[in-house]
Amino acid sequence: MYGWIWRKLPLGLPGKLIGSVLLAAATVALLWFVVFPWAEPLLPFDDVQVTQDSGVPGDDGGGLTEPSTRPSEEEIPYSTETNNAPPSTPSR
Repeated sequence: MYGWIWRKLPLGLPGKLIGSVLLAAATVALLWFVVFPWAEPLLPFDDVQVTQDSGVPGDDGGGLTEPSTRPSEEEIPYSTETNNAPPSTPSR
């Protein structure tokens, strides 16, 4: 298909290059201004399902809460206090 378009463009190499750029720009403009606005209502970009209930016990959803003092069930394998923690030894 691209070979057929290239052969049909007139005026030698400069005309073919300019024609190719114009065809590409026309295709982008058609997609941007016609196809995408038509298809936008059909796509689920605005289908947000965030509710007010956060699912966290004790959180009323009104503000920030203090972090829990008990350790989490998952241990983080790196230091959150320094930026350049020493390397750990690999386990065997």
